[in-house]
Amino acid sequence: MASLTQRRLWAFRQNRRAYLALILFLVIFVLSLFSELIANDKPLIIKYKNSILFPMATNYSDEFFGGDFPTEADYKDKFIIDEINRNGWLIMPLIPYSYNTVDYDLTQPTPTPPSSRHWLGTDDEGRDILARILYGIRLSVFFALLLTFLSSVIGITVGAIQGYFGGKTDIFMQRFIEIWESLPQLFILIIVSSVFMPTFGILLIILLFFSWPSLVSVVRAEFLRTRNFEFVKAAKALGASNAAIIRRHILPNAIVATITFVPFLLAEAIVSLAALDFLGLGLSQEYPSLGDLVRQGKDNLQAPWIGITIFIVLSTLLTLLIFIGEGVRDAFDARKNQ
Repeated sequence: MASLTQRRLWAFRQNRRAYLALILFLVIFVLSLFSELIANDKPLIIKYKNSILFPMATNYSDEFFGGDFPTEADYKDKFIIDEINRNGWLIMPLIPYSYNTVDYDLTQPTPTPPSSRHWLGTDDEGRDILARILYGIRLSVFFALLLTFLSSVIGITVGAIQGYFGGKTDIFMQRFIEIWESLPQLFILIIVSSVFMPTFGILLIILLFFSWPSLVSVVRAEFLRTRNFEFVKAAKALGASNAAIIRRHILPNAIVATITFVPFLLAEAIVSLAALDFLGLGLSQEYPSLGDLVRQGKDNLQAPWIGITIFIVLSTLLTLLIFIGEGVRDAFDARKNQ
């Protein structure tokens, strides 16, 4: 098994396009994990009156810096900045804006074009596009990972039961899946969004309802093929339980077949989230959504930098995932690793 795994890893690394795509995707994702340290309207560190402060970990009031209000300090306020500089220093992130920071000091009507102040410009509400993209990538990838994992667990379980037991169990479950897949997904999303405010969790559950059947057919076919093999019959003859046979003898083979689909499921989940946000059926304005930037690119044709930027971001993410998926598929192809 170790030798087989090594051959697969070697085959994946030999696929230069897939290997570079994996490295680039991991770099982008890791950078997005540190979004608060890269793009934030709060200083990283403040030295104030011989005290070292960390505003990202603790909220300091306006009164703390000599102001008049008990609310949290605004670190873009000239009075606060001058007060800190007189009594110490501060270090701001590379991008001094968070995903929801509205720049009220713009000299042009929003959306503003790229400049030294906003490297990719601002959206129609005056928020920094680069900061929203950075946070949006993290949100989209986390959403896609959770959706892919949960849908894979359900799909593999259902497919295993269908394929292993067969007969009436397989027929009834297959008819149920066919009815389930025929449900109008868009209409259901419209109804749910009119009743509930779509949040990360609610949207994850809704899309999970429709995404889990994608792996059922693959796992079912693998179990139908493997259940009549000699080693499975031998395990049954030795008195092994159905659960043990499924878990130890057949499931590992089925998982190998499903791993090749994971990058494609990730890409599909990212597209689904962006599409729902674009249609106004997804996450609210409180979330840094890539789909919201797509919508703004459509609504602000006079600001082509928005549409061009989000097109490059989404197409790059999806292309990298497709390349990774192709590399994984080829690495698990026995005909190419002999």
